[in-house]
Amino acid sequence: MYSLLLILLGSIFFLGIVTRTKAIASGRKGAGIMQPMYDILRLFNKETVYSTTSSFVFKVAPSIYFISVLLSVIFIPFGKYPALLAFEGDFIFFAYLLGAGKFMMILSALDTGSAFEGMGANREALYSMLVEPAFFILMGSFAMLTGYTSFSEIYYWLHFSSDFGWLLGLLAGFILIQISMVENSRLPVDDPKTHLELTMVHEVMILDNSGFDLGLILYTTALRFSLFGMLICNFIINGSLTFAINIGNSVIDFTALISVGIFLGVQFLFAILVGLLESFRARERMKKNPQFIFGLSALSIVIFFGILIWMHKFNY
Repeated sequence: MYSLLLILLGSIFFLGIVTRTKAIASGRKGAGIMQPMYDILRLFNKETVYSTTSSFVFKVAPSIYFISVLLSVIFIPFGKYPALLAFEGDFIFFAYLLGAGKFMMILSALDTGSAFEGMGANREALYSMLVEPAFFILMGSFAMLTGYTSFSEIYYWLHFSSDFGWLLGLLAGFILIQISMVENSRLPVDDPKTHLELTMVHEVMILDNSGFDLGLILYTTALRFSLFGMLICNFIINGSLTFAINIGNSVIDFTALISVGIFLGVQFLFAILVGLLESFRARERMKKNPQFIFGLSALSIVIFFGILIWMHKFNY
């Protein structure tokens, strides 16, 4: 329950902090932190327009996209507090639950009958497929280290107790940040502000969406970012984190309160980092995007071998 409430809370401010950071980095005053949520709420109050060439798939896809991400949240723990739902191998189900929502959005783009949106859907499907190995190798490596295959148990028993371990943790955090950028169609693989026809990816997929459906798609992006922020935060607030003070004959546990503070701090820094990355790095050329995404899988393999060394599986 903690993770669900905190991710929903983080999603409210995330896009606003990103936008504000980009404005400051470019020397502009910019809009307020809550402006993206105001825009989404305004879209919720607008009428949705559907093309006569589209079917029910186009109408239900945004809702399924949102529900798939919301259901994925219940598999994510919060420090020593387990997820609402956990079972062996749930991180695999988590990944394909996210994939199911994106699959519906791809079908939605194809359902419009537009070759233009089909081009964007093709690119989105390719990038999502290429980034999957990086996530599975990363989580599989930590499953091997802890001996568990459930998100809750992996994060509970994941302790970076040495400098080498923290180095692996930092590298894992970097990979998750880059995966979140790819999955949310941000720089360097895509730019949400571009309107150049031949280079658009996600934006061209949702050109026919309007009103409530468009607002739901935009909010789901914020929710996905906040979700990845929780995955990164759990590297810090694992099962060993305890803050308690003895006062007289009683012990007051501040673990939950301090963990919430750490989560909010991580989300804030994550949003600022996303804003800075989008401000100071250029978009890759289309033919170089697969190379960049494959590079994330290569880094995940580095973590895999690093964990083998850490576990003394072979001498070094």
